[in-house]
Amino acid sequence: MNNEIIRLGQITIRFLAESADTNGSLAMFEFTVPAGAKVPVPHFHKDYDETIYGLEGVMTFTVEGKPVPVGRGECIFIPRGVAHGFDNLAQANARALAVITPALLKSDFFKDIAGLLTRGGPPDVAAMKAIMLKHGLVPVMPQPPAS
Repeated sequence: MNNEIIRLGQITIRFLAESADTNGSLAMFEFTVPAGAKVPVPHFHKDYDETIYGLEGVMTFTVEGKPVPVGRGECIFIPRGVAHGFDNLAQANARALAVITPALLKSDFFKDIAGLLTRGGPPDVAAMKAIMLKHGLVPVMPQPPAS
C-alpha cells in the first residue's frame, strides 16, 4: 500500500487501500479539507458507492440537494447515481475517511486532477470534466432554486 499524499489545491488525499490491495472489493482514502478550501464540483458515480466516515471537524455534504453535516464519528452512505458534493463550512480543518465499493476509483484519478491543477492559471473545465468522466465521475451543475 502506498501512503503517498496527493494535493489538490488545499485538499490532501492519502490512499490507505486500493483495488490491488483488496482484490477489487474496496478502495479507502483519507482526505483533509481546510476551512474555506475550494472543493470539487457536485457529481455522481456511475458504478460505485461511497461511504464517508468523519474523523475530525465537520464537512457538509450536499446529497440530492440536501445538506448533511458529517462530524467526527458520523457516517454517510452515498449510493451510485446519487448527486453529491461537499464543503467545509466550519472555521476548522475537517478530515474524513472515504470507502469506495467496489474499488473502481483509484489514486490515478486524483493524480490526473492534481496534474491539471498544477499547470497554473484558471482550471481547464473541459479537461477536468474529461478526467472525471474517464474515472467514472459525472459532474452535475447545480440547479438554480425554483422560483
